[in-house]
Amino acid sequence: MTHSTEREKNRRQLLKYLAASPVLGMGAKSAMAATGGELLQRPADPYVWKPFDPNFLIEKPEDALEVFEFEPIAHKNVPAAHFGFMSTGADDEGSYRANRQDISKFAIRSRRLRDVRKADPSMEIFGSKYAMPYFLCPIGSQAMHHPDGEMAVGRASGKYNVAQSLSTYASFSTTDVNKARGGAPVIFQLYPQSNFEITKSIVARAERDGCKAMVVTVDGTSNRKDLQFERSKRDDRRLCATCHDVRPGAPKSPMITPKTRAQFTEVPAALWEQKGDDAMTWEFMKRLRGVTKMDIFVKGIMDAEDATMCVKNGYGVYVSNHGGRNEDTSGSTIASLPDIVAAVKGKVPIFIDGGFRRGMDIVKAIAMGATMVGVGRPYLWGLGAFGEAGVDKVLQILNAEVLAAMQQVGAVSLKDLNPGMIHPAL
Repeated sequence: MTHSTEREKNRRQLLKYLAASPVLGMGAKSAMAATGGELLQRPADPYVWKPFDPNFLIEKPEDALEVFEFEPIAHKNVPAAHFGFMSTGADDEGSYRANRQDISKFAIRSRRLRDVRKADPSMEIFGSKYAMPYFLCPIGSQAMHHPDGEMAVGRASGKYNVAQSLSTYASFSTTDVNKARGGAPVIFQLYPQSNFEITKSIVARAERDGCKAMVVTVDGTSNRKDLQFERSKRDDRRLCATCHDVRPGAPKSPMITPKTRAQFTEVPAALWEQKGDDAMTWEFMKRLRGVTKMDIFVKGIMDAEDATMCVKNGYGVYVSNHGGRNEDTSGSTIASLPDIVAAVKGKVPIFIDGGFRRGMDIVKAIAMGATMVGVGRPYLWGLGAFGEAGVDKVLQILNAEVLAAMQQVGAVSLKDLNPGMIHPAL
């Protein structure tokens, strides 16, 4: 063996040794790559001294350090098909993953030497003041995850004065949940029905119950392929009729059950016999505008041109890809946000959801131009894990994180957050 060959052998052995070190592993990998050697597996950077163990479950909500600790408990508690419906994405789940991953591609330029002891994350919209710049996304049939469903969420969100959006297919009506909140009414979410008269009925009820704003979901125009949900149903051996309404004449939606028909109870029975063929178009939105005084947001906007149309027609913009559930374009909501903000030019409010799990995620979106940020799955994890107490703790965690994030970046109020603070993460 020549001297150079022996030296190369010793060098590779040294690099392998370094790669095994949790402290020096990253440098070892870089060195190996730089010299044309094979890439070695290295520990995470920063090194996780006590990695999260999904087999270790917190015993009570107070033990949770982050919202993610509620998910495995919800998975254990909630029936397989119901949990699968909530956790699934469409097709390859590219958009689902992109929502989460792309948030880390944006960073905030922090400002120092500011007195942030009294940082205030509160905001006003729809004539109400909220303690936080985020809202709880509309998710249907929450009684599938806990019997108290949206009532538990309403009590917890009302306690902390956090905005809540209520699905058309909620387990409880706007009447009941608004009472449970004891404060600002929910933001009603509308799934338009094929029969416009039914749509009018459920919208009128929401408005009569005090709702000031409505988000209209427009991205459900085609059948979606929820592979994870379909596979999870194979593990669920219960009879569908135990929780789904399979009676003749019942509304034909997998999300409507005996409990989740709450918003439909005032719909005249004869209307269910009438066929309709309403299509989701701008003409439909104009027709809807004519039957309510509520502020209207178009939920499902992912393109600047559509955002411009919202402004032109007087609607708020709701940037959303349905949590990656209705489409799999691999496009994320936060990546779409800058172009949409530029198109809107501050003329209408902008909501956004999709992958927001931490306070800093929310602060980033506000800095990029969003008015409010929707948080979805985390509070449902809390609900499925511990009911109202779980939702309560999720909100405590998020509230503390939002406040801390504002202080970390030097923002005394939400007005201090602006697009100039955002840059690509290196």
